[in-house]
Amino acid sequence: MPFATVDPRTGQTLSTHAPHSQEHVETRLMRAEETFRALRDTSFAERARWMKRAGELLEEEAEAHGRLMTREMGKPLAAARAEAQKCAATCRYYAEHAERFLADEAVDLTPDTGFVRYQPLGPVLAIMPWNFPFWQVVRFAAPALMAGNVGLLKHAPSVPGCALALEELFLRAGFPPGAFQALFVEVEGVRRLIEDSRIKAVTLTGSEGAGRDVGARAGGQLKKVVLELGGSDPFVVLPSADLDAAVDAAVKARLINNGQSCIAAKRFIAPEPLYAEFERRFVERMRRVVVGDPYAPGTELGPLALAHIRDGLHEQVTRSVAAGARLLLGGQKPEGPGFWYPATVLAQPPPGSPAHREELFGPVAVLFRAKDTEDALRIANDTPYGLGATVWTRDEAERERFIDGLDAGTVCVNGMVASDPRLPFGGVKHSGHGRELARHGLLEFLNIKTVRVTAPPRAPAPSRANE
Repeated sequence: MPFATVDPRTGQTLSTHAPHSQEHVETRLMRAEETFRALRDTSFAERARWMKRAGELLEEEAEAHGRLMTREMGKPLAAARAEAQKCAATCRYYAEHAERFLADEAVDLTPDTGFVRYQPLGPVLAIMPWNFPFWQVVRFAAPALMAGNVGLLKHAPSVPGCALALEELFLRAGFPPGAFQALFVEVEGVRRLIEDSRIKAVTLTGSEGAGRDVGARAGGQLKKVVLELGGSDPFVVLPSADLDAAVDAAVKARLINNGQSCIAAKRFIAPEPLYAEFERRFVERMRRVVVGDPYAPGTELGPLALAHIRDGLHEQVTRSVAAGARLLLGGQKPEGPGFWYPATVLAQPPPGSPAHREELFGPVAVLFRAKDTEDALRIANDTPYGLGATVWTRDEAERERFIDGLDAGTVCVNGMVASDPRLPFGGVKHSGHGRELARHGLLEFLNIKTVRVTAPPRAPAPSRANE
């Protein structure tokens, strides 16, 4: 199967790339191993200079990088430019902070000397998705390279241009050839890479199914693995909330990246007696969403990235409605070319229907009516996933109850879930394990080495017997 760029607006194939041969993969593995031996001994100052330059290139070329992302996966151009700029900020963040994050940590073992030293592991395989084709990669690559590791990127087959652009970016920034390389390999090739002794760790952002497979294979090789998987994030609106602000944020949180984000809010929960008014305002705002060409200013919702994503989403909606969910808006698959899908709202899906517990990857919101605040928390946690969660309230006791009670890796109060290089990011339950970003993400692919230096025995006092 070739790696192909398909225009989501039309379904037209724009370019293809053949998978790399075994010989080509072997060459890149050897180069990665050789580069690691040199890169680990470079100074933080040198790596920081390269990483800062990578950030400058991302900033300077945000328009071109944004257009490439939009071309390959259909996100609105304004969002794609912002993604490149966020990547630039992340490169700067690690260039500025990695040395301090990884400094030796002294431990008082008097009279002995003790400290913790952080050392890189080697080549890390990154298996990345198409939905944030620059951000998902950079949030792995920036900390990994600053720590002295090298990266091998297996990107999604639908964004080959982004994979090549990122490889070139780090090379132009000054990193040596072999520090960051893209590999065009299919599923069996990925499995061989995980089993290769030169790969020291694996990170995956993807589906729950992919996470189970990669996690099992990495575990079988006793290799460290970080998994950032799916999400069915709850967005809870309580009676004390600013309802206008909550509704506006709810629509943005559902439609981010054309609805194709693991941390996009997907299940919207409000208790009686607030529910009816929340439903009315939310549906009305979703009805006004501007659907159109992702290159056009003002577009809020463009096409989905791939045909099977759109078709699978529509099948989930159809099955949910057949099972008894109320269809309040949308839900019709457009005729014609491209992978378009309308802003859609379902309400009160019955247990067992796809919309009740499955992840809906696209612009489909699901509304739930709760009996009271505690029931809202119960519904929020009634999912196998635990990536992000949002609660809107102006009551301090409610805020603390939900911060502690929500089963999620990230909880946002009166705002929408978003990743930030200054904060650790990851999930619990079926949303995976391990963390990216902040200092926590930097430490994932390191040998946390304990060092203890025993104090030499004190010399005996000289004898005074013959004085």
